[in-house]
Amino acid sequence: MRTMITLLTVTLSLALATNSCKKKEQKSGNEPVKKHPKVVAMKKATTPPTQKKPAVDWQKQADSFLAKYNSEYAKLEKRETVSFWQASLTGKKEDYAANGVAKLDLKKFHSDPGKYKTIEKLLTHEKALKPLTIRSLHVALNAFKENQLSNEMLKKIIDLEKDIEQNFQSFRALYKKKKVTNNVLLDNLKKSTVSKERQEAWDALKAVGAVVGPKLVSLATVRNEAAKKLGFKNYWTMKVKLQDHNPETLVALFAELDTLTRAPFKKMKDTMDKELAAKFGCKPQELKPWHYDNPFFQEAPPQKALDLDVFFKGMKKEDIVAISTRFFKAMGLPMEDIAARSDYYERSGKDQNAFCTSIDRSGDVRTLLNIKPTAKWMDTMLHESGHAVYDKWIARKLPYNLREAGHIFTTEGVAMLFGALVKNPAWLVAFAKADPRKVEKAKGLIAQQRKREQLIFTRWTLVMLNFEKALYENPGQDLNKLWWDMVEKYQMLSRPKGRNLPDWASKPHFTIAPVYYHNYMMGELFAAQMRATMAKMVGYTGPASELVIWNNPKVTTWLKNLVFKPGMRSQWETMVKNATGTNLSAKAFSEEIK
Repeated sequence: MRTMITLLTVTLSLALATNSCKKKEQKSGNEPVKKHPKVVAMKKATTPPTQKKPAVDWQKQADSFLAKYNSEYAKLEKRETVSFWQASLTGKKEDYAANGVAKLDLKKFHSDPGKYKTIEKLLTHEKALKPLTIRSLHVALNAFKENQLSNEMLKKIIDLEKDIEQNFQSFRALYKKKKVTNNVLLDNLKKSTVSKERQEAWDALKAVGAVVGPKLVSLATVRNEAAKKLGFKNYWTMKVKLQDHNPETLVALFAELDTLTRAPFKKMKDTMDKELAAKFGCKPQELKPWHYDNPFFQEAPPQKALDLDVFFKGMKKEDIVAISTRFFKAMGLPMEDIAARSDYYERSGKDQNAFCTSIDRSGDVRTLLNIKPTAKWMDTMLHESGHAVYDKWIARKLPYNLREAGHIFTTEGVAMLFGALVKNPAWLVAFAKADPRKVEKAKGLIAQQRKREQLIFTRWTLVMLNFEKALYENPGQDLNKLWWDMVEKYQMLSRPKGRNLPDWASKPHFTIAPVYYHNYMMGELFAAQMRATMAKMVGYTGPASELVIWNNPKVTTWLKNLVFKPGMRSQWETMVKNATGTNLSAKAFSEEIK
């Protein structure tokens, strides 16, 4: 202590002496006085050295965060996918309740404001991060952004969704005094040539709309409320942006499709209406929605001279699975493991639709269908299996949250690529074992049917996109009228006189896959672009509907390496361009519908 005081005294004295010298110097204007060497030494000894703060290793911090995040995410998502699978198989209320809890837990996980802020902070240091890390963080950010809501709001949305989903699963319409499945109704709608019977079946297929319609309006209102809390104009805008789409660009693309397909659709429909009018003994202008086989007119009714079901006549439902399995083996994309885990045939309580799910993003991929030995279910089997093989070959070394298809429309495109093969003459001969002479004779009609299908689906997606956009812009408007206004505008169907029912609400996608349908159409564009790419690859110049893509190692390698394997490694624009050599457009599609 004494030594310290002495040092301080000496230092102070020397400092005063130095200041005195400085003052004299300023007054006299003499040369500067040199500082005493001991003073300099003393200052150096008593001034603590400056220590540099170690630089933050942002890559290390990001790696640590993502490792923990993806591990937790994987566990929660698997619990949700397994419980959803179980509920879809049984339709039981308790199973849907369990799935609701799992789904809520997953949403709560992605609603954590602390994790959300951490991601935002890490992304402010992108220059210090690897590209794959940046991509994983951006995908995570979008997952969190949609869920930055209170637990009460999240639970409210999920409860509403689950209630409607269960209504769809358990609902069985009353038809001819019996409760029947949708498959029975669709079969009657397809086979009956009596307009009154067809109308009854069509009405029954729409009946669920009256049950869920008011609930869907409530759900849309709550979804809008949630979106606005997150800073979006409405739920539609939020979903589109979080799907990596630009709303204005998307609307412009569909406006272009409207223009592109309006004239060829009208020409095709005029021809088709004459065929249907002859079939039902009426004038073309007297045709109603129930005359078109599909309750939403989203698929082409069979032509009188061509019913693709003839190529599956006499088959058993198990044969549809066997054909699909044999085909994907020929593609170099074996799916026996997928088939072993899947559920293919209808039963009481089971979901009546079809879907594919990746349980753990590590190879446990499954599909659910309700197969009948028809062309429609063959298409659906190939479609869902297409989703499945895509999921199966995504690179497992990618971070967990990037182990998904490049975009929801790219997986739809792959599924549509395979589903469309039911209208490929060479495929029918090779895998459905159809009579080559009958197929050759029907080739022109098959090509015509394929174009009808593409045009009809395009006009249907125009209804869905524009209706759903309007739904979220104003859920309180007269939606029943709006629906038929759009059906008349885009599909050119006549609304049933005096009808004022929520027919729109009988489409389950408003609940289970909201603001999604535009991705189906973009999938069609991508499928056409893939066909054009593969045709060039194998040196094929004929009609796209007759392209052979199986038993070709070049095609298999291309699909695996440039379409499937990348997963979500990059944004979808990059993935599409890398795979096809050009940006996504309607060019290849427009060539196919000429």
